[in-house]
Amino acid sequence: MFDPVEKLKEFVRHPSVSTDPAYKDGMRGAQEFVSGLLRSLGFAVEVVKTDLHPIILAQRDGPTEWPHVIIYGHYDVQPPDPLGLWKTPPFEPMEREGRLWGRGTADNKGPLMTHIAAVGRLLEKHPRLPLRITFLIEGEEETGSPSFLPFLRKYKERLNGDFVYLSDTGIPREDQMVVTCGLRGLTLFEVEVTGAKMDLHSGLHGGVLRNPIQALTELCATLHTPDGRVNIPGFYDDVRDVAPWEREELRKLGTSEADYREFLGIPAFHIPPGYTPFEALRFLPTLEFNGIGGGYQGEGSKTVIPSKAFVKISCRLVPDQTPQKIRPLLYAAIRERMPADVSFRIIDQHDGIPYLVVPPGRSNTPADQPPRLAKAFRVIDAAAGEVFGRPPLYLREGGSVPIIADIKRVLGLDSLMLGLFLPEDNLHAPNESFNLRVMQKGSAVSEKMLSALAGV
Repeated sequence: MFDPVEKLKEFVRHPSVSTDPAYKDGMRGAQEFVSGLLRSLGFAVEVVKTDLHPIILAQRDGPTEWPHVIIYGHYDVQPPDPLGLWKTPPFEPMEREGRLWGRGTADNKGPLMTHIAAVGRLLEKHPRLPLRITFLIEGEEETGSPSFLPFLRKYKERLNGDFVYLSDTGIPREDQMVVTCGLRGLTLFEVEVTGAKMDLHSGLHGGVLRNPIQALTELCATLHTPDGRVNIPGFYDDVRDVAPWEREELRKLGTSEADYREFLGIPAFHIPPGYTPFEALRFLPTLEFNGIGGGYQGEGSKTVIPSKAFVKISCRLVPDQTPQKIRPLLYAAIRERMPADVSFRIIDQHDGIPYLVVPPGRSNTPADQPPRLAKAFRVIDAAAGEVFGRPPLYLREGGSVPIIADIKRVLGLDSLMLGLFLPEDNLHAPNESFNLRVMQKGSAVSEKMLSALAGV
């Protein structure tokens, strides 16, 4: 059996940034690394070409009466910028203080390796394990998974599993596992505002036209009310009421608002009335400005009126909102509120649908929940209690994994999402790391769940 930490180091050394063509060699290296590792465990591996980065489809077949688990992950990572803020080079993994530091350690190479290691140990103990396992590993998650939906439709017959199993969500503390039951959806777009046809000298032309930065910031200021709600008519119409069991699970979280505020380093929270910060994170939709620019950005000053300004906007959506309904509401408000003395364009980006699955034993659990998924939930509950010393919490998460809703829509499968990364792991930021004790515990839980499902 291989050493999972050493294999993770090897994985991280491949700079697999899917958004930047300069990293194409790193993308190929990461794909070949994972494909080779799964072949060494006895999986039949097919590398499915797409218009951008291949999808790895690795299968361990068996009789149709065996349970079939589909394990999802992604081998691509976020760009490492800004490089100057890293304490160690992002693609030279460094082990220290019980952590492995490097880009992709927590998102998603470490969690993926956690499950590969669990499968490897289990097959070493039980070479004839009565369990079908499919690894479904993509290379475009950080770009919105544009190839994933067509892939699901084409390979639907080969993906007739019992449920999808993955770790691309978080936990609050090292000793508290979370089974993620819900994810927010996503709507992304950009607004570009144009004033004059070229940049202008602010002394020669200032005072006779509206600055695109002014027009854009005035627009942005209208998109929220002073109490933090999104100021778009109809935005909250389809937000589903929170079930009592969800609020009860959240009360068990045990993290204080003061500790969370200190972690964020802010003087006060800014949340809509009637919600705690932890409720707002999981149960409410958002509208956020992810980037804004225009004019001179260098050192010193340059007295210019820019020709253009832009803002990048994302909305996190909750059940039962849909991008198809929210996007027209947003665009209508922008068109109505944009000053008439500038021109503008709205640039569509990718979407994601919210997702929610109800664990067994809750008052509104669907009666037709697949028995093997229900069994997996029960086994995870027992295994997490044994390994982590306390039962898992069943919580929605504020983040988005859009492909989970696509899987449900196309394959009809729900997902069992085992949280593994911590708030301090710095996903998408410099100095990303992964807690190796969590990796070890998570792998033990994963092995116990798969073993119980196989009946060994």
